[in-house]
Amino acid sequence: MAFPSDLNDPALRARAVQAARGDVPFDLLVEGGTLLDMITGRERKVDVGIIGPLIASVHAPDPARPAQRRISARGMTIVPGFIDSHMHVESSMITASAYAAAVVPRGVTTALWDPHELANVSGEDGLAYACAAARDLPLRLMPLVPTCVPSAPGYETSGGDFTPETVARWLARADTHGAAELMTMRPLLEGDARVAGIVQAGLDAGKRVCGHARGLKGSDLAGFAAAGIETDHELTGAEDLIAKLEAGFTIELRGSHEHLLPEFAEALTRLGELPQTVTLCTDDIFPDDLLRKGGLDGVIRLLITCGLPPVWAYRAATLNAASRIGRPDLGLVAPGRQADLVLLTDVETVRAEVVVANGAEVARGGRLCAAPEPASVPPALRRTMRLDPVRAEDFEVAAVGPRARIATLSKPRFPVWGERKVAVEDGKLALPDDMIRMGIVNRHGAGTPMRVAFLETWGDWRCAFATTVSHDSHNLTVFGRCPEDMAAAANALREAGGGVAVASRGKVLHCLPLPIAGLISEAPLAEMAESFAALRATLDGLVGWQPPYLVFKALFGASLVCNPGPRLSDVGLVDPFEGRVLQSCVLEDGLR
Repeated sequence: MAFPSDLNDPALRARAVQAARGDVPFDLLVEGGTLLDMITGRERKVDVGIIGPLIASVHAPDPARPAQRRISARGMTIVPGFIDSHMHVESSMITASAYAAAVVPRGVTTALWDPHELANVSGEDGLAYACAAARDLPLRLMPLVPTCVPSAPGYETSGGDFTPETVARWLARADTHGAAELMTMRPLLEGDARVAGIVQAGLDAGKRVCGHARGLKGSDLAGFAAAGIETDHELTGAEDLIAKLEAGFTIELRGSHEHLLPEFAEALTRLGELPQTVTLCTDDIFPDDLLRKGGLDGVIRLLITCGLPPVWAYRAATLNAASRIGRPDLGLVAPGRQADLVLLTDVETVRAEVVVANGAEVARGGRLCAAPEPASVPPALRRTMRLDPVRAEDFEVAAVGPRARIATLSKPRFPVWGERKVAVEDGKLALPDDMIRMGIVNRHGAGTPMRVAFLETWGDWRCAFATTVSHDSHNLTVFGRCPEDMAAAANALREAGGGVAVASRGKVLHCLPLPIAGLISEAPLAEMAESFAALRATLDGLVGWQPPYLVFKALFGASLVCNPGPRLSDVGLVDPFEGRVLQSCVLEDGLR
């Protein structure tokens, strides 16, 4: 299905005027529903008359009005199609067509896709694939141009390199819709020419420049906004939310940090009105969560459960989002707007029965009316594990005995530098009983050695976990205690073309291949969700999680080098905010 961005064809408008006045039949009449109006917040009984992709009339129920086709909305509530203001298809590990099949029946008709995962693995080939995959879907999938490839130049190496010139060239295309989340916060604030040039490319193109303002406060937050950054979804709490609202950012309130939603809902409710700059997004959703909980509909449902007035939650997902992404044709059920409608059987549980997009019925009863064809995958995205076989000894750290002082990474999710004196045995560090290893090796053909860190407060592990979904460089990343288990999991992914794997006692217990860029499978969502849930359950039985920080999801963001604090990358132990790079964790050895 094509989604025209211009509704101003004179013949279309003329016919819509005639239909609105009763002179010609509607192409489609959605009749007898209750409209939840996003402007007034009121409910009223209506019929919605549609010509082509355009809403021609929203009027009191009138069975005498002629129409070529009718959809009964009796007993249902009509709301605009939902707009996901920031998401990554790759995080669900399925193709764009499979993603559309999952979320459109739940009411999502528009999504802004930052394909920086694909770009960090396969460079411009990855972005080209994303743009092709976004076409001809029942979902208006709007690709953004990644701004952080790699996410922290000099501190990690990925499979692509997007300069200001690269970003400007892609922003000049009609099928890109803005500059994606800028994660290189510190370089921008310090005047780095490359990062400033990337932001300027977005400003020069007249397209939105999206942000990632994790941990920024006060003058740094002001500077980030002053540079031209419009949005943020990296909220740490209610105080951070209010500060960023007051700094003028468009807030993309995300469902992927569910534990924070109650305080966000309370803070917004205390304001007494919903700011026009609050939108909703999913950001990252694992496949099993997507199947069970849905996409943006799940975020709306969570916020309502947390006490946000339902009409506010829907307004954030529709009218506010349309306004902030510069699409006044979307976000309202009103004459002259795009005919994207959701017919709900239950407002509070966000249960969609019928979805109309671009003037056509695209889903009913939780299923698409017609399945979209997936885009062909270029060969460059299928050969991305360009590294030698991994050996158990690659996860050992050389040192001179009998003891060594080492730098550690302490705390999951929000790591800090630590130090520890550890024993040296047979020329290598002996892992203390209360620590685990983390190893990262470049999988994009750099040929650099495995980098190893010792992690504190990461719980009790009786297995190894390997992943090529490792934000944002997506290098091969492995966690565990036993080097033999770590090598087994790593080599399973090398053979599979990427993915996620668990090994214990030298045996691979579960491997989920992701052969497209080591990020995506062409398998159906139901199959992916089942396999991913089984892998998660396997880990649950072998790792002592400690919520809310030491959780399964922390494994995929542990290498997120652009965020504050120390991290491990294929370069070594790094901290871009401090300008620190350690190729080895050994600070001093030969100690007694």
